[in-house]
Amino acid sequence: MAAAALGAAEFFSLTLAFGILGGAALVAAVVAGLGATWVLQVLAFAVAGAAGLLIVRPIALRQLKQAPAMRDGSDALIGRKGTVLEEVTADRGLIKLSGEHWSARALDESTVIPEGAAVDVMEIEGATAIVYPHDLLP
Repeated sequence: MAAAALGAAEFFSLTLAFGILGGAALVAAVVAGLGATWVLQVLAFAVAGAAGLLIVRPIALRQLKQAPAMRDGSDALIGRKGTVLEEVTADRGLIKLSGEHWSARALDESTVIPEGAAVDVMEIEGATAIVYPHDLLP
């Protein structure tokens, strides 16, 4: 019963603490099912809970805070450098990016990027790369 209640609390709090204590309560229930005394049940709960909170939780929290190792799809193109094939304005243009031709628009509406210039991809909107001249980046 305690394991289910702690599991439900974890569902709403997402702290990992209640879930680990729920697992410890489950360990204590297994120990009780094997016919152990209440002292051994409490000891099993304490050891399992402490091990989870002191060892497992910090590792899990560290893993959750890490950024994804790889971006995929068009998100992987953000930040890459391309070359202008046809003049890029706020309305239209064409660049070569990762070996492919992409339609492009300038990030700044007043910017005109000439053919042959290097650009950085700032974002992707559908099949259009939003770019900024590489030599103008701070």
